[in-house]
Amino acid sequence: MIKWFGFLNKEFNGLHESAFLLGLFALFSQFVAVARDRLFAAHFGAGAELDIYYAAFRIPDLIFVSIASFVAITVIMPFFVDHMNKSKESAQDFISSIFTVFFIAITVMCLIIYIFAPWLVNTFYDFPQASRDSIVVLMRILLLSPILLGISNIFATITQTFKNFLVYAISPILYNIGIVLGLVFFYSERGLNLGIPGLAYGVILGALLHVGIQIPTVIHHGYFPRFAIRIPFQEIKKVFWLALPRTLGLSAGQISLFVLTGIASSMAIGSIAVFQLAFNLQSVPLSIVGVSYSVAAFPMLSKLYSRREMGAFSGQVMAAFRHIVFWSLPITFLFVVLRAQIVRTILGAGQFGWNDTRLTAAALAIFSVSVVAQSLILLLVRGYYAAGRTYVPVVINVSSAFLIVGFAYLFNFLFATVPFFMYFMEALLRVDGATGSNMLSLPLAYSIGMITNVLVLWFLFKRDFKIEDDSDVQTSFRQSLYSSVIMGFVAYYMLAKFDKILDINTFMGVFLQGAFSGVCGILAGGILLYFMHNKETKEIIAAMSDKFKKVKLVLPDVESI
Repeated sequence: MIKWFGFLNKEFNGLHESAFLLGLFALFSQFVAVARDRLFAAHFGAGAELDIYYAAFRIPDLIFVSIASFVAITVIMPFFVDHMNKSKESAQDFISSIFTVFFIAITVMCLIIYIFAPWLVNTFYDFPQASRDSIVVLMRILLLSPILLGISNIFATITQTFKNFLVYAISPILYNIGIVLGLVFFYSERGLNLGIPGLAYGVILGALLHVGIQIPTVIHHGYFPRFAIRIPFQEIKKVFWLALPRTLGLSAGQISLFVLTGIASSMAIGSIAVFQLAFNLQSVPLSIVGVSYSVAAFPMLSKLYSRREMGAFSGQVMAAFRHIVFWSLPITFLFVVLRAQIVRTILGAGQFGWNDTRLTAAALAIFSVSVVAQSLILLLVRGYYAAGRTYVPVVINVSSAFLIVGFAYLFNFLFATVPFFMYFMEALLRVDGATGSNMLSLPLAYSIGMITNVLVLWFLFKRDFKIEDDSDVQTSFRQSLYSSVIMGFVAYYMLAKFDKILDINTFMGVFLQGAFSGVCGILAGGILLYFMHNKETKEIIAAMSDKFKKVKLVLPDVESI
C-alpha cells in the first residue's frame, strides 16, 4: 500500500516526460471513454434517450465552467505558489479560503438552477414534453457534478504544484469508469434498474472518484482545505478579477455548445447524439496531444514569466507548439481518411444503425479538421494565463463563440433553402440521402470558429510576446503537413486494397482494414520525416532514449519543470 501511494506521488520533471505521462493516461482515459460511448451507442443508438442524456449535461457543464473555472489550476496555482514561498500556513489559509468561497457560491448557483430547471428546459429545448420532463430530472441530479469537479480542481492545483501528475492523470479515467458503471449497474435491468436517472447517478459516482483519488495526496502534503471563518476578501477579489476573463471565455464556449444543442433539438431525432458522439471521438487526440502538452508546459511557463526570462518563455511555448503540430496534424488526416472505419469499429454495434454511422463519420471528419487548432488554442491560452494577460484570449474566445453560433444558423439555413449546398456537403462527405444530414451544419460551424480563433490568437501572441522568429514552427508545420498528406494518401489507397482481402462486413474485418491502412500510412509519413531530418522526431527519440537510460532529459528549447 505504501509503495502504491509512493508511486502515485512520484514527481515528473521534463516537459516531454510529463507530457508523455499525461498523454499515456489520457489515452487510457479515452479508451474508457470510447468503451463508454460504445456501450451507450449499442444500447440506445442515436435516438431520443441519448439526445435527452446529452442535452441534460449542457447546463451543469455551463455552471461548472462559469463557477468552477474561478478555482481552475491555471488561475490559483500562481497564488498558491506565492503563499508557499511565504509559509505553509499561509498557503493552507489561502486554499481554505478559496475552498470556502467556491463551495458557497457554486452551491447557491446549483440551488437556483435546480428551482428554475423546468423553465430553462422548456425555453431552450425543442423536445416533446415527456422528454423535457426527463431532462429536468437528469439535470437536477447532474447539478452535483460541478460541485464535486470544482473541488477536484482545487485539489489538482496542489497535486500539480508538487508535480504529482500521475494522480491528476488517473482521475479522468475513474470519472469515465463511474459513468460506465452508471449504465451497467444503475440503469440496466440486471442492476438496480433505476431507469434513465441511473445514468446521471453514474456521472455523480465518476465525479466522486475524480475528487476522491486526489484526497490522500492532498492530505500527504498537508494542504487539505477546511472551511475558513475569516476570508481575505482583498485577495479573493484579485483571484476573481484574474479568473473573470478566463471564465467568460470558457462560458462563451459552453454557451455556444448549449446553443448548438438547442438547434440540434429542433432537427431529426438523434441529431444531438450524433453531434456529441462525433465530438467525443475528436476529443481523443485533443486530450492526448493538446491537453497533455499544454498542461505539462504551464507550470514552467508561469515560473519563467515570473522571473522575466522571456527568451526561455518563448522557447518553451515554441517547443510545445511544434510538438502539438507534429502529433495532431497527422492524426487529423488519418481521422478524415479512416473516419468510417473508426466509427464502425467504436460505435457500430447494437442499436447504432447505418444512418447513425454515416452521419457520425461525416461529423467526425468535420470536427477533425479543427483538432490542430483546438490543441494549439489550449497551449496559447495557457501562455497568456501564465503571463497574467487574461483579457486577450477571452475577447478572442467570446468572438469565436459568437462566430460559431452565427455560422450554425447560417449553415442550417443554407441546408434548408439552398439545395446545391446540401447536395454538395452530402456528396463531399458521402452521406447522400442520409436522414438528418442538416445536423452537419453544427460541426462545420464549430470547426470554422476554432480555426479562426487560433489564427487570430497566434498572430496576437507573436505580437504581444515579441516572437519575431517563428521559422522553427513554420518548418515543423510544413514537414508535418507534407508527411500527413502522404500518410493520408497511402492510408486511403490501402483501404481499397484491404477491402478486397478482408471481410468488411464483420467487426474484425473493419478494424483490421482501418488498422492496417493506418499503419501503412504512418510508416510512409515516418519515412518522409526521416529523410526531411525532422527536428521533432529526433527530439522524441532522444527523450525516450534518455528516459530508458535513466539519465536527465536534455532537449533543445526545453527546460525541466
